[in-house]
Amino acid sequence: MPGQLVLGLIVAVLIHNLKTGKNVYKVLLYIAVICDWVVFCNIIDYIFQPDEGSLVNYCLTTIGILKEPVAWLKNTWTGNFVIWICSIWKGYGWVMIIYTAGLLGIPSDQYEAATMDGANAVQKFFHVTLPGLRGTTLYLLINLINGAMNIFIQVFLLTKGDPLGTTDVVMDYIYRRAFNYFDFGYAAACGIVMGIVVFAISMGLKRFLRYGENL
Repeated sequence: MPGQLVLGLIVAVLIHNLKTGKNVYKVLLYIAVICDWVVFCNIIDYIFQPDEGSLVNYCLTTIGILKEPVAWLKNTWTGNFVIWICSIWKGYGWVMIIYTAGLLGIPSDQYEAATMDGANAVQKFFHVTLPGLRGTTLYLLINLINGAMNIFIQVFLLTKGDPLGTTDVVMDYIYRRAFNYFDFGYAAACGIVMGIVVFAISMGLKRFLRYGENL
């Protein structure tokens, strides 16, 4: 979630400041969002195969970073790393689109006033852009938290929670308890608790960011 939020914001600001070609970059970066998860995970699984013939292992062993192939999806840290990178790459395009829309709502006279006061680009970003995107950020945080709690397909297709559940997530755990062990009552209880947690976090964010107030 932080990776998608930060990367999406940075890319949105860069695209917003372009003079031409904004829509082209938006389309190119959004392709990953509309790509089917099953197809995407099958490609990732092929790229990160544990043998020397896989793309990642071949490239890293050829340039000398690795001495021998790594079983990326069979180890705890590398497996989680692949899932994180895939999730960030798959979702930051959506964050970028929302932030670019939010940037259009910031009045240009605020940037002009900051320029007259001698503010540089970094100061404008922190004192004009970020405050102007507070409502957009709240909306994105709530949706990204919901999305993070609902991560399932990438774990189910890439690692299945292995090794020993160290790459597991809540939705995959609920699925296995319900359909592998037929413990439907326990799985339903886990789902209710997860819903309560998401609701509490969302309300906490709304209160913390003071959504709707003039800041």
